[in-house]
Amino acid sequence: MRLRLPAERPAEPPTGYKIAHPVLSQDGARAGFTGVSLGGALPYGVVADASCLYGRRHRPPARLCDCGFHCVHDRAVAEALLCTAEHRDAVLLEVTVLGAYIRFERGFRYARQRVRTATVGPCACGAPAVALADAGWGRPGRRALAAACAGCVRGRTSLTLAAFGRLAGDGLRVVAAPAVRAPDAGGAPDPHDEFGVPELVAEAALLQARLDVLQSRLARIRERGAGGPDGAGRN
Repeated sequence: MRLRLPAERPAEPPTGYKIAHPVLSQDGARAGFTGVSLGGALPYGVVADASCLYGRRHRPPARLCDCGFHCVHDRAVAEALLCTAEHRDAVLLEVTVLGAYIRFERGFRYARQRVRTATVGPCACGAPAVALADAGWGRPGRRALAAACAGCVRGRTSLTLAAFGRLAGDGLRVVAAPAVRAPDAGGAPDPHDEFGVPELVAEAALLQARLDVLQSRLARIRERGAGGPDGAGRN
């Protein structure tokens, strides 16, 4: 007997999260995304239907294939993927899962999706992104884009976040993630700032003692120099 999982009929389409690279068509007329795994060969728009990458004629998501769009349930899980070196330039997508889907422990594999929000991370320099600029690589007919601040865009092909959203269409919302701050940036607290008067007095005494030792050593060096052969017979 063949076991089947129970069919789900949610009142609203499920929400999922994934990462992807924003792309711009060669003529600059269309904007979309490309996946970070096998799906990277097929760029997609804000609203898109999945297709089988292996050229099979079944309709995704087929149970005996791994075709279809993929996403995870938890936003934090998708954000964690952005920490890897190969995914640093990707953006975080919040998607609506449409059509048939297969639920897994961590996410969905499904037939159709709508990208609702794209969250663009900070520029490589750490400043908040104001644009998506040419990342230096792409797919045939598609130029990959990456987050850029106003100072790093320079002469590269670029779109503001709002312009990318308008070009992609279908109500896509594009937002910038907060800037990255290094632990010591912006004047990290000095541990000495927490010292009270007794600790500061002790430190001052220690510095004075070191200064006294230095002065005594310097005096001995001068005495030896004055009493040496070159200085003994001079008036």
